[in-house]
Amino acid sequence: MTVRAVLDTKGHQVVSVSPDAKVSAAVKILSERRIGAVLVMSGQRIDGILSERDVVRVLGERGASVLDEPVRNVMTQKVITCREADTVGAIMEVMTSGKFRHLPVVENERIVGLISIGDVVKWRVAEYEREQEALHDYIKTA
Repeated sequence: MTVRAVLDTKGHQVVSVSPDAKVSAAVKILSERRIGAVLVMSGQRIDGILSERDVVRVLGERGASVLDEPVRNVMTQKVITCREADTVGAIMEVMTSGKFRHLPVVENERIVGLISIGDVVKWRVAEYEREQEALHDYIKTA
């Protein structure tokens, strides 16, 4: 299965913040939307990604005063992306080896979605359930 299939199921919505936004504002978005990461964007360009993990790490290192700093000071700058045609298996491998949980989906230099490890696991579980049901139906009719 491909990233496109996952996005078609979960949706293509992407939440982003400006690099100049305060960390506290980004944390509020993460909390209100119940999401684990936001893209940091200048217009249509990805500058970075800010995850819950980034926030916890910097709070532990520098304390609560970091909440008043701009997101650009704490975001992960090196952002790995994928394409809609990539397989779910391939992105699972990328996420596992890179030890990150969110992967922006880019097509023709445009952001078309954001995949989380939770989305991938949910998709895989549903896929296994569909296969199990198909096998069960096959055995019943054989």
